[in-house]
Amino acid sequence: MFLDVSELQVRYPGRDQAAVERVRFGLEQGQMGVLIGPSGCGKTTLLRAVAGLEPVSGGAISMNGEIISSADVHLAAEKRRIGMVFQDYALFPHLNVEKNIAFGLSQFSATARQARVDEMLSLVGLTSAARRYPHELSGGQQQRVALARALAPEPLLLLLDEPFSNLDEDLRESLAYELREILQLAKITALFVTHDQMEAFALGDAIGVMNKGKLEQWDDAYQLYHRPKTRFAAEFIGHGVFASAKALRQGQHVVLQTPLGELKDVEEDLAHNPIATDGSCEVLLRADDIVHDDEAPVKAEILRKAFRGSEFLYTLRLASGQTVMAHVPSHHDHHVGEWIGIRLQADHVVVFGVTPL
Repeated sequence: MFLDVSELQVRYPGRDQAAVERVRFGLEQGQMGVLIGPSGCGKTTLLRAVAGLEPVSGGAISMNGEIISSADVHLAAEKRRIGMVFQDYALFPHLNVEKNIAFGLSQFSATARQARVDEMLSLVGLTSAARRYPHELSGGQQQRVALARALAPEPLLLLLDEPFSNLDEDLRESLAYELREILQLAKITALFVTHDQMEAFALGDAIGVMNKGKLEQWDDAYQLYHRPKTRFAAEFIGHGVFASAKALRQGQHVVLQTPLGELKDVEEDLAHNPIATDGSCEVLLRADDIVHDDEAPVKAEILRKAFRGSEFLYTLRLASGQTVMAHVPSHHDHHVGEWIGIRLQADHVVVFGVTPL
């Protein structure tokens, strides 16, 4: 394991709750990891601890088999060979692009420094902007300069704290894919912090969902979405709501009685909490599990709708009062307050809290 975070704990004086509590995860060489979670969940503190900017009170951080942080060991940040890209990019306004990139290369000879700067300019596609100043660049170009400057000293690990937070929302996903391609070309291991799920999905080989200082789950995007291990991870990732249901065992399968009708032949391995007996439970109904169907017997009132280009995200209320969400093709443009037919079409089922009847 190239980066190994083991039972890590970070505490601030005077606070009862640890900022980071017994967190463990790892990254192989060349992998990209993402930490995601709500504000104040500890993700930036964890990133800063890896960078050497926060002392740790328990556990350990190892890189390439060497402990760089623990309660007894603290390798200085400047000796870790870790690059960092901050939210505001921290570019020097009085230096042009190539001088910004060259700033951390004082140990290189003049010839080697220029060669490295040229290499970085080519990598991030800014060769033609070498003599321009930060205020003359777009937000996306500034971000690429910051990335090139962080990569120039040949770090072993790159850390990025909310790298797209200053950019327009419609640019973030495309730039995330662009950034991933650049880092793959550079063959560097990276750890990101973000609060945006689409960024996390676009960037991460592995994604960690954090909540109140704890790592709820460390997994790939597919597993996080379809097989969340905790209720928090299930609620945080994707659009969906929990609905009360009943689970009835039938041999090796389970029938779920939900507010939208029965789900039959539910395989137990689709839930992290195996259903050992009949019982009441909660089933996660995601927006892509619910299909608009005018012929369906179940009707729901449109409470809200959000236009997403090719589709709407409808928030719906059943006659029982249960709220659900649904992705509906945008040519089905119904009005708020209108009742439409919906049916359940779920290939993956997430169930929590089975209580025997």
